[in-house]
Amino acid sequence: MLKHLSFKGGVHPNDNKKQTSGKKIEILEVPKILTYPVQQHLGAPCTPCVQVGDYVKMGQKIADSDAFVSAPIHASVSGTVIDIKPCPVWNGTMVESIIIENDFTDTLDDSIKPIDYMSIDPDEIPGIVRDAGVVGMGGATFPTHIKLNPPDKSKIDTIIINAAECEPYITSDHRVMLETPEEVIEGLQIILKRFGITNGHIAIEDNKPDAIALMKEKCAGTGISVDTLKKKYPQGSEKHLIYAVTKRKVAGGKLPADVGVIVVNVDTCTAIARKFKYGTPLMRRIVTVVGTPFEKEVNYNVRIGTGIDYIIEKNGGFREEPGKVIIGGPMMGVAQFRLNIPVIKGTSALLAFTPEEAKIPPEENCIRCGKCVKNCPMNLMPLHLQQYANADNMEACEKYNVTSCIECGCCSYGCPSKRQLVQSIRIAKRKVMGIQRERAQKGRQG
Repeated sequence: MLKHLSFKGGVHPNDNKKQTSGKKIEILEVPKILTYPVQQHLGAPCTPCVQVGDYVKMGQKIADSDAFVSAPIHASVSGTVIDIKPCPVWNGTMVESIIIENDFTDTLDDSIKPIDYMSIDPDEIPGIVRDAGVVGMGGATFPTHIKLNPPDKSKIDTIIINAAECEPYITSDHRVMLETPEEVIEGLQIILKRFGITNGHIAIEDNKPDAIALMKEKCAGTGISVDTLKKKYPQGSEKHLIYAVTKRKVAGGKLPADVGVIVVNVDTCTAIARKFKYGTPLMRRIVTVVGTPFEKEVNYNVRIGTGIDYIIEKNGGFREEPGKVIIGGPMMGVAQFRLNIPVIKGTSALLAFTPEEAKIPPEENCIRCGKCVKNCPMNLMPLHLQQYANADNMEACEKYNVTSCIECGCCSYGCPSKRQLVQSIRIAKRKVMGIQRERAQKGRQG
């Protein structure tokens, strides 16, 4: 009997993937105007290295930073910089952005040249990955070159490709595996070369049997293992994925590298492979467009900088007025109040729900059923954390490890009283993290 790997806790929402999982990726027509926020990654924002009026080529670096935790941004078209100004982004904030008018020639920058990864020093790989602007494409957008540069690389003995794609509705990684499996495998092999190891895993949830079969076929003779995961949310969470595949536990405050593991997303692998194979930096995103109000449900190959409103227009608009539009998945995505925002490196999906589907039921009193505790993959006590959060008792929130919350939403999803647990806990988490930063700063000052 096939063993399906998993972890304790989590929930089993309807995956709603059939709408787009069987449809080939379509290349979306490129717009006239593209917008590039200088903050498309976890860490320090970039600074523009172009000016208004400059002509830029496709693949040219247009923003960068000297900060350690950062990643450069590249033009995904050739054209003219027509403005640099604050523009709205997915999280509701205004971010300085470079606006380029497309000349529709896709003139490649002179820097774009393929690199034979087999002939270079492995220590050069992180720098090349950084130059490509590669970040975690699963949503966290952590700069990938930092993962490839742990404090002690000799500790790393295992690389796991996160192909769980556990969020409902999203199928972009699934389609990438089916349509460009060689790039996924080549990206993994480049990472394995970086560490001088052979223990590579591609971990896929069991609701993608076609991807599992294809990857096993393509990995035959490579030494790479294809692991079948139980369909469960949040199976794609880094620490839970590591436990499911290796049974190693990453302690609170520690990183995967501390247990000898590096985890990389499927499409992050393809971005790395394309940098070496073609010389191209990260310039495109596969975006799942799905939901009842959409005229068409599809996965699009979209140039970074493309407007969400443009995608909707080219997709045929809405059949009916949506009640909610979300960037990302339904569990951890962010509801939008405007659509004139650009696709960035972390934009995995565009979801729309009817007013009836989006209706939030009223909260009722907690009945102490314990479902939120049972479902929590981080072994926290969500009902108590919400009580402390609502009472603004940050001391108690910190004592009961609110900062360990991964904001997956399992607690709210399974609550029969429809308590908005994760929202309250998320706010408390931000407050406690702010208190901890102030405490650390005072400690450094003496």
